[in-house]
Amino acid sequence: MHQPTQLDRAGIAARIPHQGSMCLLDSLLAWDPAAIHCRAVNQADPEHPLRSPQGLYAAVGIEYAAQAMALHGALAAGQGGPAQAGFLAGARQVTLHQPRLDNVPGPLDVRCERLAGDAGQALYGFELRDAAGRLLVDGRASVVFNSPLIAS
Repeated sequence: MHQPTQLDRAGIAARIPHQGSMCLLDSLLAWDPAAIHCRAVNQADPEHPLRSPQGLYAAVGIEYAAQAMALHGALAAGQGGPAQAGFLAGARQVTLHQPRLDNVPGPLDVRCERLAGDAGQALYGFELRDAAGRLLVDGRASVVFNSPLIAS
């Protein structure tokens, strides 16, 4: 089955478990079996579902990246449907290069690279950048698929 090279928000939401306002990604710009590049434009939205009274903390960048990883998993699986059940098992070497994302101008670029993995788990490197290419958040994350913990 042919997988799309670009998707809008509705196409993304059809492939990841996050729905409604919790689907944080607005577009898929490119992907291949090793990496994915997405864009989000909602970081300044006062109704952002992860916004605190003080603003949108940069740690939320991990969730943007996790959703890109979920989309990458769904596309790489080639099924065209929702991603297989999985969860973010851990994040390491995360650097928050600024405290908040809601004051970042322009869209957020979300890039993830699959560094290692198999059918049961994957390790990704990720980064978020602003419209000018300034690094906002980066790190590594591990994802576990089809674990018995998900079913319980």
